[in-house]
Amino acid sequence: MYDDPQPCRDRIPGIAAPASVEARILGLLLPYHRTTAPASDGGHPREHAEQLAQIRQFTDIGEPVLFTLPGFPCKSPNPAKVLGHLPDEGERLSLSFLDRLCARVGEIYAPGARMLICSDGHIFGDLINVPDPHIDAYGDALRAMIRRAGLRHLGTFDLRQVYGDIPPGRHGEMRSRATEEYAPDLADLRALTRTDEETTRLYRGITRFLVEDTIGHTGSRSALQRDCRARAYGVIARSRAWGDLIADWHPRSVRLSIHPQRPDAAKFGIRLLESADAWATPWHATVLRRRDGSAELLRRADAERRGRLVLRDGRPSHYAE
Repeated sequence: MYDDPQPCRDRIPGIAAPASVEARILGLLLPYHRTTAPASDGGHPREHAEQLAQIRQFTDIGEPVLFTLPGFPCKSPNPAKVLGHLPDEGERLSLSFLDRLCARVGEIYAPGARMLICSDGHIFGDLINVPDPHIDAYGDALRAMIRRAGLRHLGTFDLRQVYGDIPPGRHGEMRSRATEEYAPDLADLRALTRTDEETTRLYRGITRFLVEDTIGHTGSRSALQRDCRARAYGVIARSRAWGDLIADWHPRSVRLSIHPQRPDAAKFGIRLLESADAWATPWHATVLRRRDGSAELLRRADAERRGRLVLRDGRPSHYAE
């Protein structure tokens, strides 16, 4: 469990001498790097030139560092994975971890840092078969969770803030405008999937999630696979549209991702909670609290076998061994 970034107070892997402030800030993130690279790669700040440059945009002029993190979209529609459609212990622990990470930046860099949670549920809700009212409820509950916990370093951002000229509830129009303005051509994306290893890995991972999260399918397995492969391209295209939209609205930021990233990528992949699955997130899994107090992300069905259900504020929250 990543409740406390304290262990990386003065430790930057491989650095003995005093480091630049941007390297020290990046050093706080490195223990939580989510990457597909070998364990020996990406453990030194100098291997992340893009992130150092992004941080330097703020440290050179003495401004608070802004992290942008696309994610926290909505809960998976698969009841074998999650406890419901509202945020629970997984989101609570993850948000607390991100807030403390920003607080730790403030201990080594006086202007501090803030984290913008860029909720991307509405951008592809129709492709993942999650109704927009559930996405709204999830986002509203997430903001309430941040307020109640006093997580002062965190803010939120979603499509409703971008397209305020569109009447509330007309999410399809918002999705269409974002897709038209920012999404890559699907033919180009398919070609890239055939040649770029990271894109191929992302495509396969999203296809797997879509297959797992399709409930009530009555056709053949092969038909389901074909449908999910087609939808996966749409999810990736709209995710990239969302990333470019965020970059337009926040042109200076340190770009984070919940997906595994290469050390030389424009985004820094970050793990929120411990899991054996590199793709696991709080919105695709359930928290199991171990006897020693640590937390692990598991499918709900697996957590249920190992623990008892715990309620928080009268709602299912997590399992405890």
